[in-house]
Amino acid sequence: MSENPSDLRYTNDHEWARADAAGVTVGITRHAVEALGDVTLVNVDVKVGGAVTAGKAFGTVESVKAVSDLFAPLTGTIVAVNAALQDKPELVNEDPYGQGWMVTIAPAAGESTEKLLSAEQYDAFLGTL
Repeated sequence: MSENPSDLRYTNDHEWARADAAGVTVGITRHAVEALGDVTLVNVDVKVGGAVTAGKAFGTVESVKAVSDLFAPLTGTIVAVNAALQDKPELVNEDPYGQGWMVTIAPAAGESTEKLLSAEQYDAFLGTL
């Protein structure tokens, strides 16, 4: 049984993506949160209206253990940034698949979350680490 929500798609960089009418919301997985420890800062380098490219960094997440890049799971335009994380970065630890989201992206033409890993594929990937 997957510990990762089956309605999400995943990357090898430990980001998750949830597609809906607003766009594709992106965050980091529970695995990433556990590896990082207590998140102390989330920095999104791209403002609303800015472009992101699949596989390229769009910000960082800092913790007591490390600083890690956040990678865009697909190419598109940022339509929302989770401002709540500025004052409460611990939301990433408390609710990584909910209130701890980072950005929402409007996918570019031809971009889809279908190219990302399913929960089962991500679980299999985690088994290789």
